[in-house]
Amino acid sequence: MEDKKLVKEFDVLDMHNYRMEKLPKREKSKFEKSLMKIGGPLAIISFILLMFFIDIPFLNHIDVSTLSVSGKANYDLVGLQQFVHSNKAMLAIFVTSLILWITQAIPNYLTSLMLIITLVLTKVLPEEVAYAQLGHKIMWLNILSFILASMLVATGVAKRFALWFILKFGKNASTVMLSFMVINIILSLFISATTAKAAILLPIMMVVGAVYGAAKGHKNNFGRNLILQNLFQINMGASSFLTGSGANLLAASLIAGAIGTDIYFSQWMIASFPVALGLMLIGWIVGTKIIFPIPKEERLPSIEGGMESLKKELKSMGSFSFNEVKSVIIFGLILFFWVTDRWHGISPTAVAFVGAIVALLPKIGIIQWNDVDIPWHLLLFSAGAYTLGAGFNVTDLPSISVNAFFDMLGFGETTPFWILYVVLTGVMVFSSLFMQSKTMRTMIFIPIAIGIATRFGFEVVSLALPVAFLIEHVYVLPFNSKPGLLLYSTNHYSMSDAFKYGFTMQVIAWLTSILMAMTYFKWLNITPNGLF
Repeated sequence: MEDKKLVKEFDVLDMHNYRMEKLPKREKSKFEKSLMKIGGPLAIISFILLMFFIDIPFLNHIDVSTLSVSGKANYDLVGLQQFVHSNKAMLAIFVTSLILWITQAIPNYLTSLMLIITLVLTKVLPEEVAYAQLGHKIMWLNILSFILASMLVATGVAKRFALWFILKFGKNASTVMLSFMVINIILSLFISATTAKAAILLPIMMVVGAVYGAAKGHKNNFGRNLILQNLFQINMGASSFLTGSGANLLAASLIAGAIGTDIYFSQWMIASFPVALGLMLIGWIVGTKIIFPIPKEERLPSIEGGMESLKKELKSMGSFSFNEVKSVIIFGLILFFWVTDRWHGISPTAVAFVGAIVALLPKIGIIQWNDVDIPWHLLLFSAGAYTLGAGFNVTDLPSISVNAFFDMLGFGETTPFWILYVVLTGVMVFSSLFMQSKTMRTMIFIPIAIGIATRFGFEVVSLALPVAFLIEHVYVLPFNSKPGLLLYSTNHYSMSDAFKYGFTMQVIAWLTSILMAMTYFKWLNITPNGLF
């Protein structure tokens, strides 16, 4: 008979049981496995057909007058035949990459490496341009953000703040949800990696869920709301600030390149934060009152003394250390310079550069290089997406495709602004159902928005900036984002639960964006007056 004393009972209130490396690896569904099997052959066949066999009329007969400024410049540098070849190659590479990314037939970073070298070998991009994307300033900001986020994790500031806030204000189910909302907003100011935020909060969420009766695979509506709303809040927090994610910064740089002036941190925050905050509050009401109403027995802690485990965890961290004080000061100064960028003109990347250097300085700093957790596979994936964007810029494929699409629909130069706005924002929101990468969606849809605004004679910002505000709506299905995949592994909700809540919030977000275009965005001079 097995000695029961040797079997260590799983403690649902032990936060250390919920570290990322201890979460069970989720088995892929039959559908996902089928996608992986067909992804490789489908990608190869698609590339060969698009590159050599399928005739694409709007690429073979390009109207030079419809090209963007950069498109005309590149056309002038090469002959028509080479320009057509580059566009066909660009389309083939894009479709092939998209198939591999969606099906995950091979790792995403490997797809990125393959597309980079393919863009070089097909002569869409010169080597200098293709390889240089790894040194893009947004890539640097991503690296620096991971350094700074590692500082928060190493010193325990983020965990201490989250624990303290939950204990201070999380007295019942409703205030717990609202507490996480505030925590997510504050963390979004400092951490640009949504996956890092999810990883920091995951153990705390799991213990709080256990306290309210959601533990060891037992699903209840409190647990569904807690995890799904946190996933939503993590992304809405990221959408609130220019530095909330690398995709936001990429979008801002693309728009700035088109209009000739920078998109500032303060400008983005004033326009996006109130909307994101409103959506979080709506998401809280929709989740707890409509889709997953929390019954009375789940509104108060069900494990006696459950919150004591959080108090013990906070107490075990000891008093506020000098390194924690230094990390708060560093982040406070970084935030100050980010918020005031319109007045001093120093870029977010340069500010983060100085902050990371100070954090790594011997004796003065807080962490050592070995303490820094930089997911290079994610950065290589991002580099591939940026290289794809450089290919789009050289070939002008988005502009050519958009013009062909609107010509096919019969849209003339007098097409109302509101039709363009509704279509573009709708496509941006719901495209996240099929695309895993925010960077990829940014690379595709921001240039399209810029091209449409240029074609129809509207200000670039009026279409491109509202589309950019919708980048972070990636919370419907587990494979739509890395935080989604991480939180799905908690087993607190099903895929259908995620779809019901996530798709509902996507529809509300789209309608809210349209409402803002008619009101708040007009007041900020983003959307034009008299066109809605």
